[in-house]
Amino acid sequence: MNTLIVTLPTSLPTPTTPCSIVLTRDGQTISLQTEAAPALWPDAADGEIVAVVPASQLSWHRLNLPKGTLDRGLFQDNSPSRLRAVIEGLIEDRLLDEPEQLHFALEPRAEVGVPTWTALCNRNWLIAWLQALEQAGKPIARIVPQAEPLSADAGVPALVQIVGTPDSAHILWSSSSGVTLLPLGATSLALVAAGADEEDATKVVAEPAVAALAEQYFPGRISLQTGAQRALAAAGSAWDLAQFELLRSRRARTQKRLSGWASNLLRAPHWKPARWAALALVVVNVAGLQAWAWKEQSALTTKRNAIRDVLTTTFPDVRVVVDAPLQMERSLSALQRQSGAVSSADLEEMLGRFQAVAPEIPAPAAIEFVAGELKLKLPTVDAVDPDSLQARMRAYGYAVQMQGDTLVLKQERRP
Repeated sequence: MNTLIVTLPTSLPTPTTPCSIVLTRDGQTISLQTEAAPALWPDAADGEIVAVVPASQLSWHRLNLPKGTLDRGLFQDNSPSRLRAVIEGLIEDRLLDEPEQLHFALEPRAEVGVPTWTALCNRNWLIAWLQALEQAGKPIARIVPQAEPLSADAGVPALVQIVGTPDSAHILWSSSSGVTLLPLGATSLALVAAGADEEDATKVVAEPAVAALAEQYFPGRISLQTGAQRALAAAGSAWDLAQFELLRSRRARTQKRLSGWASNLLRAPHWKPARWAALALVVVNVAGLQAWAWKEQSALTTKRNAIRDVLTTTFPDVRVVVDAPLQMERSLSALQRQSGAVSSADLEEMLGRFQAVAPEIPAPAAIEFVAGELKLKLPTVDAVDPDSLQARMRAYGYAVQMQGDTLVLKQERRP
C-alpha cells in the first residue's frame, strides 16, 4: 500500500506553500522524495497520507492521570471533553499559552498510575493545515511526531539527531526524559552530555548537509540519515496525534477513504479482472453447494427407499407406506399377538420390566393400561427419581413421565 509522508511546515498554509513529501510503497524503502505544494503531490488514492509534526512545534510533558481517568466509560458520550479538562487541570501551571490554544495527545496505551507522556502543539496551526489539505483533496489519515520520547525497550538510552543547514544546525535530542531541540554548539553539547546516562551508548545521526559540522562535536560517532529517512522512521511511530476534537474528523476521513476504495474496486477498469474472478468464485461455490445438496438428497432418498423395501418385503400386506418405522412396529406387534408371543407393548412385559428395573418403588395403588400406555398411581412419589428411572427404562425401549402422583410408562418411539 502506498504511503505519502508529509512533513508539515511551521508556517500557516497557503495554496503554494511547499511541503517536504516522501512516497513509500512498502513502508521501508523510499520511492520518491521532493518538495511541492499539495496540488502537485502524487496521487495516494489507494493508500494513506501521514502528516509529520516538526519537533519545533511540539512540547512534551509527563502527567500522572488520576484513577478512573482512562476507564472505558470516560470515552462515551461527551467523555473526551472531560478527559481534556482533566489534562488541562494537571498541566495548566506549566504552560505559557492558554490551554484553549493547544492541542493535546496522550501516548499510545496510556495507563493510570504510571507517568504518561502528553504531546502539545498549537491547535490553530494544526487544524489550519488539516483543513487546507482536506480542501486540496489530500486528507490526512494519521498524525505522528517527528521525534518522540524513547521507551525503555528502544535499545539505546538516547538518540541525538543533527539537523538543519550549516548556517542553522540544531541538535534534536530524544531520550526517556523527553525531546529537546537545541542549537548546535558547545553549550548545547554540554547539556546533552549532562543529561545522558551513558554518553558512549548514545546514538548520533546527522543529515548530510551538516555531517561535517557534526563530526567536529561527535568525532567518529556519526551515522548519516537524510530528512526523507527521518520522515520514514517517524511514520512508523505508534503515536497518533489525532485525538480529542480531531478524533471525530479522523473517523470521518477513514470512512470516506474506505468508501472511496469500495467505489474504486467496483468501478475502476484495472479492477475488472478481480471483479470477474470474484464473480467466478461465487458461481463455483454456489454450484458446488447445489451439487453437494443434490448428492445428500439422493443418499437420503436411497435410505428411505431401502426402509420401504424392508417393510414391504417383510410385511407384504402393507400396500401404502406412510411412516415406515411406525408401520413396521405396528405390524410386528400384530404378528406377535397373532402368534401368542408377548411383545414389549403388552401389559405383562411392561410390568415385568418395571418391577425388575425399579424394585425400590412401592406397589401402585391403581393400574390403568390403554393402547400400550401403562399408568401407575403411586401411593407416594418420594422414592421416585424421574431422571434415574427414565435412564434405566430407556435401555429397554420405554419412556417414563411423571404426571402428579401418576407414573406413565409407554414404548419409546425411535427413528
